[in-house]
Amino acid sequence: MLSFDAEFLSSRLQSKNLKIYIDITIILPVVLYGCETWSLKLSEERKLRVFENMVLRRIFGPRRDEVSGEWRRLHNEELNDLYSSPNIVQVIKSRRMRWARHVARMCEERGCIGSWW
Repeated sequence: MLSFDAEFLSSRLQSKNLKIYIDITIILPVVLYGCETWSLKLSEERKLRVFENMVLRRIFGPRRDEVSGEWRRLHNEELNDLYSSPNIVQVIKSRRMRWARHVARMCEERGCIGSWW
């Protein structure tokens, strides 16, 4: 399955918009399943960012350098400029906060004795 994904994302036959749509609708939900309950270390956050950048590099492909004319990989800043969505770590943190608010509301609605916060 990984080789199919890598081949599909690297293919020039597919449009970039289709590849981004596949990333948003299939790859990210699988990677982020249950992320509301994760407690991430900095090393794990870094690994998730590396994975996200790897997928984005497959989607956008290499670029030709204007000065030397050689092909090169895109830098992280260039990837962030091309892909304007929030990064994967920000998505995880926002989902955790949304889940925490949900749990707090559940406690208020059910009349919990103690405060969750």
